[in-house]
Amino acid sequence: MESGNKIATAAIALVLGLAVGGVGGYAAGNMNKDDNSNMANSSQMDKSDKADGVTVGGAVMVRDKDIVDNAVEASNVTTLVSLVQKAGLVDTLKGDGPFTVFGPNNGAFEKLPAATVASLQTEEGKPALTNILTYHVVPGTFTSAALKVMAQKGETLTSVQGEVLTPVMDGGALKIQDAMGNKVTIETADVISSNGVTHVIDSVLMPKS
Repeated sequence: MESGNKIATAAIALVLGLAVGGVGGYAAGNMNKDDNSNMANSSQMDKSDKADGVTVGGAVMVRDKDIVDNAVEASNVTTLVSLVQKAGLVDTLKGDGPFTVFGPNNGAFEKLPAATVASLQTEEGKPALTNILTYHVVPGTFTSAALKVMAQKGETLTSVQGEVLTPVMDGGALKIQDAMGNKVTIETADVISSNGVTHVIDSVLMPKS
C-alpha cells in the first residue's frame, strides 16, 4: 500500500491537471464517455448553480465557501472532518478542484468497528486512512442528475485513490456502489461549494485495496 503522503501528492497532481468547470470536470472523470453525457452534466450544473444552498447538519451550505469550510459547519460530518485533518488532506480539498466528494456522515463511521476507526487515527494507520478517504473523492463535478444519467448508461467513476465507484439506480433511488459491491445511500445530494460538489452518504465506501 502506498504511503499517505504519496497518495495525497498524487491527488494534488491529478487535480491540478483538470479543466475547471462542470463540463471539464465531467470529461476529466469520464474520458471515454460520449458528448451527450457531457451536455447532460453541463445542463444540470447550470440548474444547480441557480439553486439555494442546502442544509447539512443544521447549517446552510454556502456556495462561496470551499468543500472543507462548508463541512466544518455541519454537525453531522464531524468525524469525517476530523479524519480529513488527521490524513493531511485539508489543503488538497481546499484546492481549486473541481471535486466530487462522497462524504460519510457520523452514523456511517459508527457502523464500522470502533477498533477500526481508532486504528485509522493512529500514525501507523494514516496510509490506510488516506487510502479510504481518497476513495471518496472523484476529480470533476458530478451532480445527482449527472450521476443518474451515468447509472442509466452503466458508466463508472474513477476515484482519486484509483479504484472505481459505480452510480446505480436501486428501487428508484440513486446509490453509489463501491468496489466491494456495497450500495450506499445518498442522504443529502448536491451540496454545492466553490470548488465542487459533496453528496452526504450513510455508509463508508470500501475499496478493494
